[in-house]
Amino acid sequence: MAKKKEQAPKEQAQQTPETNGTAAEAEQVPEIPETVTLTRDEFDQVKNRIDALQKDKDDTVAMAQRLQADFDNYRKRNAAIRMDSLEEGTRELIRSLLPVLDNFDRALDNSETADQGWVDGVRLVHKQFMGILEKNGLTEIPAEGAFNADLHEAVMQEEAEGVQSGEILSVLQKGYKVKDRIIRHSMVKVAK
Repeated sequence: MAKKKEQAPKEQAQQTPETNGTAAEAEQVPEIPETVTLTRDEFDQVKNRIDALQKDKDDTVAMAQRLQADFDNYRKRNAAIRMDSLEEGTRELIRSLLPVLDNFDRALDNSETADQGWVDGVRLVHKQFMGILEKNGLTEIPAEGAFNADLHEAVMQEEAEGVQSGEILSVLQKGYKVKDRIIRHSMVKVAK
């Protein structure tokens, strides 16, 4: 008996839509003809509808392209601002460390009477400190030859024989730049 009950659902599943009239009618899709005849008014309405849809599509594509271009510009502008901010932060940090660098230079310039081991240690620390600053773009502004107002700040003038007017006589404070941007001008004494 159990076998007969199992076979009954199989028999129902094997019935084709042709044997079940109401299911076959519901599942039939009407056949679409290959050609359709329209009146002139119907044709104009369909054409106007197609033109309106095409215009909407073109407007949407143009808007999407503008939005994409605006976003690309925004992304590029933000990347440039971020890079500028990072470089400005680096310049400000190095500018705040310049007095420490000046003190190292003074200590080394006045180290004739100090213990040689101490002097060597200070030189190593100075070299390491300069290496880090140079790695971040610090370079010393040359202060030799003729005075250049773009690079140097004349704080003193002095008469000097054998030297042309406007030549740098001595450097009072070194000037530095970070990646071609001056963070401190060289303070110099200039010949009259």
